[in-house]
Amino acid sequence: MTDQADTSERKPKAAGGKTLSLKRTVESGHVRQNFSHGRSKSVVVEKKKKRTLKTGGDAAPAAPAEEKPKPAAEAAPAARPEPKKAEEAPAAPAPEKKSQSRSRSGVVLRTLTEEEKAARAQALDSAREREGEDRRRAEEEAKRFAEEDARREKERAAAAARAAEEAARLAAEQEARSRSTEDPRRREDDRTAAPARPSGKDLADAEAEEDEKPKRSAGHAAPKQPPARRTEERRRGKLTITKAFDDDSGRQRSLASMRRRVERERKKHMGVQEAPQKIIREVVIPEVITIQELANRMAERAVDVMKILMKQGIMLKINDVIDSDTAQLVAEELGHTVKRVAESDVEEGLVGEDDPAALKQPRAPVVTVMGHVDHGKTSLLDALRKTDVAAGEAGGITQHIGAYQVNLSSGERITFLDTPGHAAFTSMRARGAKVTDIVVLVVAADDGVMPQTIEAINHAKAAGVPMIVAVNKMDKPEADPSRVKNELLQHEVVVEDFGGDVLLVPISAKTGLGLDKLEETILLQAELLDIKANPDRAAEGIIVEAKLDRGRGPVGTVLVQRGTLNVGDIIVAGTEWGRVRALINDRGENVPSAGPSVPVEVLGLGGAPEAGDVMSVVETEGRAREITDYRQRLQRDKRVGTGGRASLDQMLSQLKEQDRKELPIIVKADVQGSAEAIVQALEKLGTDEVVARVVHVGAGGVTESDVTLATASNAPIIGFNVRANAQARDAARQAGIEIRYYSVIYDLVDDIKAALSGMLSPELRETFLGNAEILEIFNISKTGKVAGCRVTEGVVRRGSHVRLIRDDVVIHEGKLSTLKRFKDEVKEVQSGQECGMAFESYQDMRKGDVIECFDVEVVKRSLD
Repeated sequence: MTDQADTSERKPKAAGGKTLSLKRTVESGHVRQNFSHGRSKSVVVEKKKKRTLKTGGDAAPAAPAEEKPKPAAEAAPAARPEPKKAEEAPAAPAPEKKSQSRSRSGVVLRTLTEEEKAARAQALDSAREREGEDRRRAEEEAKRFAEEDARREKERAAAAARAAEEAARLAAEQEARSRSTEDPRRREDDRTAAPARPSGKDLADAEAEEDEKPKRSAGHAAPKQPPARRTEERRRGKLTITKAFDDDSGRQRSLASMRRRVERERKKHMGVQEAPQKIIREVVIPEVITIQELANRMAERAVDVMKILMKQGIMLKINDVIDSDTAQLVAEELGHTVKRVAESDVEEGLVGEDDPAALKQPRAPVVTVMGHVDHGKTSLLDALRKTDVAAGEAGGITQHIGAYQVNLSSGERITFLDTPGHAAFTSMRARGAKVTDIVVLVVAADDGVMPQTIEAINHAKAAGVPMIVAVNKMDKPEADPSRVKNELLQHEVVVEDFGGDVLLVPISAKTGLGLDKLEETILLQAELLDIKANPDRAAEGIIVEAKLDRGRGPVGTVLVQRGTLNVGDIIVAGTEWGRVRALINDRGENVPSAGPSVPVEVLGLGGAPEAGDVMSVVETEGRAREITDYRQRLQRDKRVGTGGRASLDQMLSQLKEQDRKELPIIVKADVQGSAEAIVQALEKLGTDEVVARVVHVGAGGVTESDVTLATASNAPIIGFNVRANAQARDAARQAGIEIRYYSVIYDLVDDIKAALSGMLSPELRETFLGNAEILEIFNISKTGKVAGCRVTEGVVRRGSHVRLIRDDVVIHEGKLSTLKRFKDEVKEVQSGQECGMAFESYQDMRKGDVIECFDVEVVKRSLD
């Protein structure tokens, strides 16, 4: 595309002609593009402008303010005739519209009141005043910017002039030096041929004059831009095609932006730097907090916090823990506000308050069956449930807490908890007594009151729950219920026959005798207690038992105490939490919900909780995670210890513990309650010399990680009603780790007791043999010193242990190496005879010393 036009189009029309004409809408020019590494390229760009229509007789419209005046060749381009539609554009409707608007405004004004007219006039005046004030302010800002730009332009021009003068001076000096070395004739010819060089001032004037000349026609080359303009274009940034075709009259800077720019320039010239405004925060400080966490909550640098602590004489690292008082001082020093909280606040509201009586509804009573071993507790529950649970228990004894709900023929329901009667399951019985409403104490009619019976009575009294005595095994001929009543009197249990308030029911779990009466007695006692709960609230309960099932994961047996537990609820139990995936009742059926007094198995927990933990339903997973993190931290701190200063008694006990021998053991049981009972039983076996230290205890089968832990701690693995998987068995075989399986707690305790007995250091018993007095000391060249002795008491044997006693003080203890009678070696010398004796590795013997001879017997010890 070229910039040249036809000559016919450049001829101006006559002044009287009134034809439409079109200005040229395309301007072309050269633009130099700069690239990296000093490369540049000159391209031809075109700039399109909007077409404007004008008549021949009208004056030409004024050029935009940002465009420079064009040469005369471009001032009057040839006009092209436009179509007739452009000439015949109607102009009459405009006055008609104006008259219509006037008439409408007149109608509006006639309908307005005087107050409204005055308000409108006042609003218009104020608007005009604001508009005039804004206009004046904008004019002042524009004038100030124009002055600033003129000043900067003048400074740039002066700098350019100085640079030009300096360049001219240097060029003149260089030329003078070169001329001085040339031939005089050549210098004369150059003087006559070369024109005079202009000075620096003349160059500056010439450049200014060249800049003021109008632009050349599009067909000629563009004039050379001065250095100042090139600098200004370079400041605008890299020129692109979009910038080249963009019209500068489109978007302008706002007034607020111009004000901000003026303010920044003013502060920059005055040397004022804006400091960032400090944000004051409310810092939540718990009881203990690390320096890094405190700095994060304040949005400060940890280095600043450590500097403040150093000023106070406290030298700590970034991960060290400080108390709440120190953290408050640091936060207030940095200008923040402090909100003190306790870590236990996360548990606030977890257990709700008691419900109003109007919202409570009757619920099934929770009955705990307690008693001595083999008195028929589980058999009684079997008779009530018409099932056979006792046959499934190892050794015929109960080792778990069983939870069942029995539906009676009358439609009533009773929830039974079966507790073990073995001495090792004391904690299970205590836990059952805490969650129960009524305790049924089973006493065998032929055995009477036994040690675990007394313990069950104490648990029931401590829990403050009523008691019903069920005298079992009444079908035996040696049954004597009166004996049971008299023995109960010794423990302050007075039955109704003796004027007390304890109900007694003779039963026989084998024949079913008295079971109906026992159920009626339980319902009567529950009616007197008026047992109620609110089912329409978030569920709360207690973990009766917990285990780790290989197929189902962690499983907890929950007894719901109030509220309703539904599938999908988020629950917290001790240090574990999870979302309920399934609820399984005591018959193995999936149920959607469980109300008060209903025992169910809960699936979905993150881990097996501790038996006896309180179960609560929370709103969100975040709150559940926060509560369990706090409880796990407490449990870890309790296990590690506070680390405070120890007293003298504690130091002595620690030294004594260091001397004790330990038997490390890893315990894996089927349920959490059994594992707890095993640990308590093993702790009771320890003495001052040996102790069983449980390295790890858990519910579930033996895994490969358990074998790894056993290898590191050199401990055997005890499996109670569990088995090891194939990987664990292979790893144990390779590492030489012993895995022992048990199903009855008696056998487990007996084996650990035997192992501890074997670790006891044997007892050394001394047997006195005789004494001998040294009469003379003989020096023999090959043997050394030999004592000539007379046996004064008992007998002296060769190879036995001897002590050398001088002035009733033991000087040496060892063995005899030589025992001679005259010149012959003998095995023993009787009392009253003389002999020669020599000690092993000892020669310091004197006349008058006494030699005591004795034997040492090694006796094995055992735990009582």
